Amino acid sequence: MKPFHRILANNLVANVTNFTVWFAVTFWVFLETQSVFATGMIAGIYLVFTAGFGIWFGAIVDHNPKKLAMIGSSFVSGVLYVIGLALILFEPEGAFANPYGPYLWAFILVVMLGVIVGNIRSIALPTLVTILIPEDNRDKANGLVGMVSGIGFLTTSVISGFMVAYTGMLGVMVFALVATVLVLVHLFFVQIDEGRVEPSADAPAEPKRVDIAGTIAVIGAVPGLFALIFFACFNNFLGGVFMALLDAYGLSLVPVEIWGLTFGALSTAFILSGIIIAKTGLGKNPLRTLLMVNVITWSVCCVFTVVSSYWLLVAGCFVWMFLAPYAEAAEHTTLQKVVPLERQGRVFGFAQSVEQSASPLTAFLIGPLTQFVVIPFMTDGAGADAIGGWFGTGADRGMALVFTVAGVIGLIVTIIAFNSRYYRDLSAAYAAGKNDDDEGDGGEAAVASPA
Repeated sequence: MKPFHRILANNLVANVTNFTVWFAVTFWVFLETQSVFATGMIAGIYLVFTAGFGIWFGAIVDHNPKKLAMIGSSFVSGVLYVIGLALILFEPEGAFANPYGPYLWAFILVVMLGVIVGNIRSIALPTLVTILIPEDNRDKANGLVGMVSGIGFLTTSVISGFMVAYTGMLGVMVFALVATVLVLVHLFFVQIDEGRVEPSADAPAEPKRVDIAGTIAVIGAVPGLFALIFFACFNNFLGGVFMALLDAYGLSLVPVEIWGLTFGALSTAFILSGIIIAKTGLGKNPLRTLLMVNVITWSVCCVFTVVSSYWLLVAGCFVWMFLAPYAEAAEHTTLQKVVPLERQGRVFGFAQSVEQSASPLTAFLIGPLTQFVVIPFMTDGAGADAIGGWFGTGADRGMALVFTVAGVIGLIVTIIAFNSRYYRDLSAAYAAGKNDDDEGDGGEAAVASPA
């Protein structure tokens, strides 16, 4: 196996491990507490930590060998999972049944921090694509990254659903700890030529700092790049609805085992789209691909919960999962071309922080808003009287209404973005961007160490 494929395989196992913990905690807390509020808070915690740590994680990736950054990520996750396992083993009786109890939330915070540290890998991986893959093949490599994410979701949803059903969180934490150790050991044996050039003795070394101002300057120098990041931020603002409500909505229709298997089956859409991208690429203008994907996905969001149907939900989720790797690969391909390699970690980290910054607000708001306002509105309130005759009434229809409204807003904003000057400017900047093979050390590394 080539180094890039070894890293992909290693990241696959790490992603499966971390996201199994996240999925399992969400499933388990809902089953233990029956609280949409609690699941919304878990989603919010994930997004707050992702947004808060993204810029710092990006600086870690830029200022250290990528392999070392990934090793550190797995080590810290393992330590936190040990603490989580201890909290499970020494739980006071009934401590996890109270959705507002401090012991439950201490456990959630510890294990979610273990998941979040894994985001260092998600920042390091696209920079390794830049280093190891020639520029004209990076869109296809990014498709493979999306495929790996799909395989991870496939395995994660099945593992978490069944483990929660049959072993509870104890089995999940033991699995997470063992898998993290295996990933850490394997990574030590992966050899990566990162093409890092040590500065000469008389040359001033770049300070190892986050340097937000410098990162902003790099982004601002590319016309329309800030607009791309803020567009993704707005999409994630609406995407917080899914983070907060999708599991609760799915579990209102089917048992946890079926919901886990459903996500497993649906995740084949990630794999299929990753294979297609790896074969065909994204076209001459990845930005156009990104916006077309958004038009389709938000249109689907308008209708996939319009009736209380498990199969309609499945169809809508399949479309979302099939198109998600296209959107991610398009953004990564654009950034890899227009941002210098030595700044890519911080730019990817900055983008992650900004793009995720709106989602916590949505997730924190949507859980309580749905629980205490929309669900009563669609159960015996004005909404039930006005549209309940055809839309349906009850808790699941309250959640469904939130999805539909989010879809309409997302579609309108995407159409506006498609007709904006920022879209035209960034498309032109991407088309005019120099091939990295002509840009010094970063390009030389890409040529010297192709996957």
